[in-house]
Amino acid sequence: MHPDARSEASERKADALYRRVTLRLMPFLIICYMFAIIDRLNIAMAKLQMLSSLGFSEAVYGLGAGVFFIGYLLFDVPSNLILHRVGARWWLGRIMITWGVVSAGTAFVETPFWFYVFRFLLGLSEAGFFAGLVLYATYWFPAARRGRIYALMVLAVPLAGVVGSPLAGWIMTHLDRAAGLDGWQWLFVIEGLPSVICGLLCLRMLDNGIGTASWLTPAEKATLQANLTLEDAEKPAARPSGFLTSPLVWLMCLICFAISAGMYVVGFWLPSLIRAAGVQSIEGVGLYSAIPWLVAILPLLLCGRSADISGERRWHVAAALIVCGAALAMSTTGEGLTVALVTLTIANCAVLVALAQFWNLPAAILAGYGAAGGIALINSIGNLAGFFSPSIIGAVKTATGSTDAGILGVAAIIVLGGLLTLAIPRALVDGKRTAAAGPARKLTGLPSYLPEGPTP
Repeated sequence: MHPDARSEASERKADALYRRVTLRLMPFLIICYMFAIIDRLNIAMAKLQMLSSLGFSEAVYGLGAGVFFIGYLLFDVPSNLILHRVGARWWLGRIMITWGVVSAGTAFVETPFWFYVFRFLLGLSEAGFFAGLVLYATYWFPAARRGRIYALMVLAVPLAGVVGSPLAGWIMTHLDRAAGLDGWQWLFVIEGLPSVICGLLCLRMLDNGIGTASWLTPAEKATLQANLTLEDAEKPAARPSGFLTSPLVWLMCLICFAISAGMYVVGFWLPSLIRAAGVQSIEGVGLYSAIPWLVAILPLLLCGRSADISGERRWHVAAALIVCGAALAMSTTGEGLTVALVTLTIANCAVLVALAQFWNLPAAILAGYGAAGGIALINSIGNLAGFFSPSIIGAVKTATGSTDAGILGVAAIIVLGGLLTLAIPRALVDGKRTAAAGPARKLTGLPSYLPEGPTP
C-alpha cells in the first residue's frame, strides 16, 4: 500500500475511534453540565416573583446572585486537585448530588441572610465541576481535537437556556401556590432534583480515564493513550503549586474574568431586560429568554470546528470578546424588545464562542497537577466576575433605576479581555507550532513546568 494511502486509512480509523469516544462521553456530560447551569442561573427567573414575595431589593438580588462565586473561588482549586487524585467518577458524582440538594433547599429561604448562605453553599458545592470537565477532556482527547470537544461541552450553556427558561416560566405560572408553595419555590425544588439523579448516574456511567474503560479494546486503549503520551512528552509534570507563579496563567485568569463578566451579564439579567423591554407575562419572558441561547448553538459548533481545522486559537477568543463587548454596549443605545433581543443574542453567541475556545489555551500549556490546579485557578478567578458584575449592575439599578451604566462598564472589561488574549504567544497555543515556541517561552517568563516548544 502506498504510504499516503496507509496514512489516510490510519487517520480515518483514528477519526472513527474518537467519534466513538465522543458519543460515549459527551451526551451525558452535556446533560450534567446543562443542569449545573440551570441550577446556577434559575435565580434570574425566580427573581421575577421572589423579590416581591420576600421583599428583597435589586441590590439584595445582585449580591445573592454573585455570592455564589465566593464559595466557588474558595474550593475550585482544591476540588480539581482532588478529582485528579481520586478520579472523575466519584468526585463529579459527589459534586452533582451536593449542589442538587442545596439548590432545592434554596426554595425555603426567607431572609437576605439565608439567601446569601444558600447561594454561597451552592457555589461551594459546585466548585470544581466545570474545571473538572475541562481537565477530564485532557484525559481522553489530544489538543488537536479539543476545540470541538470544548464547544460540545459549552453547548450545555445554550441548551440550559433553551430548556431552563421556558420550563421555569411554566413552573412559576402553573404551580404557583400549589401545596402552599410559590412558583419560584417550586422552580428550585423541581430543577434541583435532576442534578441529584445525574450525580448518582455518574457513579455508574463515567470512567476515570482510558485505562478503566471496559468498552474499549486493549488496542483502542493503546492508540488513545499513545496520542496523549506523545503530546505530553513536551509537558513535564508540574510542581503542585507551580502554576501559582506563572505570569501566563494569571494573564489567562484576567481573560477568563472578562469572559465570565459577559456570560453572567446575559445569564443573570436577560429575563429582567426582556421584561423591561415590554414582555410582562412570566411565560413570555421565559420563551423570549430562550431565543439568544437557541441561536448560539450553531456559531458555537462552527467555531469549534474552525479552531480545530485551522489550529488557530487566540483570535477565536479575542474577536469573539470584542464582538460581545460591542453588542452589550449597543444594547444600551435603544429601547424595545427587538433591540434587546438582537444585541443580547449577538453578545450571547460571541461570549459562548469565547468561553468554549478559551479553554484550549491553558490546556495547551499545562499538564498533570499543573493542569488540575492551573485550570481550576483560572476558572475560579475568572468566575469572580460572576460576583462583581451582577452585584455592580444590581447596585447601579437600585441607585439610578437603569442598568445601562453597569452594562457599559462590563462591556469595556470584555473588550479589554479580548485585547489581552492577543498578548499570549501564538507559538505556545496554536495547533501548528514552530521552533519559535522555544524563544517565546523564555520571553514570557514561564516557569519550568510549562512546555518548551518542539525542537527543530
